[in-house]
Amino acid sequence: MENKENFQMTYSAKEQSELRRIRDKYTEQNRSEEKMDRLRRLDASVTKTAQGVAISLGIAGSLVLGFGMSLCMTELGAIFGASKNTAMLAGIIVGVAGGIIASLAYPVYKTVVKSKRKRLAPEIIRLTDELMK
Repeated sequence: MENKENFQMTYSAKEQSELRRIRDKYTEQNRSEEKMDRLRRLDASVTKTAQGVAISLGIAGSLVLGFGMSLCMTELGAIFGASKNTAMLAGIIVGVAGGIIASLAYPVYKTVVKSKRKRLAPEIIRLTDELMK
């Protein structure tokens, strides 16, 4: 049978400090940083979603408004086979509808923010409670 010797290693202060730094990456402190990052992402997702919806609605409304203006100010109505007066009336109606759609962008933004905050509130409150301990 072989005789096994016990092996022991001691580390210097510099190495001990490096060991603590590496160990800290895997302890509770690291988990709290992950929770903080998740909290930041959740909070940012509320406004980013609402911004995307509002910008899309504003752009769509502006395009419809521009189409209505084109019907009024150019010969675009003649291409569609409408008389000048009919194209003017259709252009006004389409332009007003586009203006209404574009003006709904901010109220829709506020509504989306409110509903998303309501939906994410329990998770955000839970994370903040854990981080504030």
